[in-house]
Amino acid sequence: MNLTYGFATLVPLPVVLPLFAAGLALALWRHPRAQHIISVAALSLVLAASIGLLVGADNGPIVVDVGEWAAPVGIDLVADRLSALMLTVSSFVLLCVLLYSLGQGVADGHDKAPVSIYHPTYLVLAAGVSNAFLSGDLFNLYVGFEILLAASYVLLTLGGTGERIRAGSIYVVVALLSSVIFLVAIALTYAATGTVNLAQLAERLPDVDPGVRMTLQLLLLLAFGIKAAIFPLSAWLPDSYPTAPAPVTAVFAGLLTKVGVYAIIRTQTLLFPDNRLDTVLMWLALLTMVIGILGAVAQNDIKRLLSFTLVSHIGYMIFGISMASEAGMAASIFYVVHHITVQTTLFLVVGLIERRGGSTSLDKLGGLAKIAPGLAILFFIPAMNLAGIPPLSGFLGKVGLLQEGVAQGTPLTWALVVGSVVTSLLTLYAIVKAWNKAFWQTAPVELPSTGTPRGMVGPTTALVAFGLALTFAAGPLYSYAERAAGNLMQPSTYVDAVFPDDSGRGQGVSSDLVEEEQGGEGS
Repeated sequence: MNLTYGFATLVPLPVVLPLFAAGLALALWRHPRAQHIISVAALSLVLAASIGLLVGADNGPIVVDVGEWAAPVGIDLVADRLSALMLTVSSFVLLCVLLYSLGQGVADGHDKAPVSIYHPTYLVLAAGVSNAFLSGDLFNLYVGFEILLAASYVLLTLGGTGERIRAGSIYVVVALLSSVIFLVAIALTYAATGTVNLAQLAERLPDVDPGVRMTLQLLLLLAFGIKAAIFPLSAWLPDSYPTAPAPVTAVFAGLLTKVGVYAIIRTQTLLFPDNRLDTVLMWLALLTMVIGILGAVAQNDIKRLLSFTLVSHIGYMIFGISMASEAGMAASIFYVVHHITVQTTLFLVVGLIERRGGSTSLDKLGGLAKIAPGLAILFFIPAMNLAGIPPLSGFLGKVGLLQEGVAQGTPLTWALVVGSVVTSLLTLYAIVKAWNKAFWQTAPVELPSTGTPRGMVGPTTALVAFGLALTFAAGPLYSYAERAAGNLMQPSTYVDAVFPDDSGRGQGVSSDLVEEEQGGEGS
């Protein structure tokens, strides 16, 4: 038996545990302390399971048949190197943001924090993220996205202010549009191939008419491009994210767009390895980087500035995907891990800035470096990492992308190399502008005397330390990303792991059905 089968019991846990905990937390809505314990315990167990999968998946993809119905009849959960890595980083981020929100709730008073709604919804969001990363078929991936949509809309509108309701309405309309496009793509894919199982699609799509295959690829790319906030499908993001509470904005910025990027990576490498849309992806990557960062430079509010840098740096990930090479894909995976961590950290720090300075407007802030030096350090480190200052992980990820772009040497990849450098410099300019106004200049008015609660500073510090750890562990992490990219560029690895064989995973039918057939033959 393959060594990876020993880890199979861990595969459903990142989905099942948060859902079970969400139901339990909802049942205990009158007991906030119990909700806190349940949520922290559940996400801690998810993190432990994800780390186990990270180790196990390095020996090969780990496949679990839901309900013991093997592929292609049943639904599979698949943990390969990419999904295990994404699970590990996302579960750590989700846990840190949860702890931050608990600290914020304690500081504000439980009467101001809608904990009875927040905890079950947050856990459902965690389950949706995990389900999307582990999904082995298109429809289950769609289910993961819908779980995200339902939970994220509730989180986005917590507090019920007019601004949040407006932003939430924009978000849900855009998300529903993306979901409808995705559902249409699934229906057309099933009509053309007779399956939605990713492994079986990898085998059947090459035999589909090229025009139909191109249509399916475009529809899926459009649906995932909206979720990933790729230009010109990104206008909704800067207006939606900044209005939410700091923990919600942080987890949205760090994770939700990356789920869209993950879906693009998975489908482009597994279902459409012929690379017919790579030129389109390159142009989209270039436009996303440049236009996004120009939007950031023009902002005078830290939340909106970071929202535009979020859009801009999605372009780096699409750049790596578009080069359709193992080196480019490895750099893209490494950059996704880096960006999840750094972007989440920065939005949490901005929550601390808003609490200490009373605003996120750069025109109203100033002098924070003197009155809150610890806060200045917490902002400076991830900000420089986002800008790609060596030797931090942001620099290493960008170097990997630039090296592969130069190695390919086409006019478009050279344009992307130049665009990447310009974007990095403009990111540094935007970050330095924010730093000077918020931390160095004299405040136009006296800032509030509110402190920064330890319960909020602690998780933020942990994320800052994790971002630094990515730099110190860049060698092993980049090596893991290269192995993950190697698997992605060889779809047969995924297909062979998913399809049932004679090693004990079954034959795509339930054991009850086999017994009925054998009984019928015997009679």
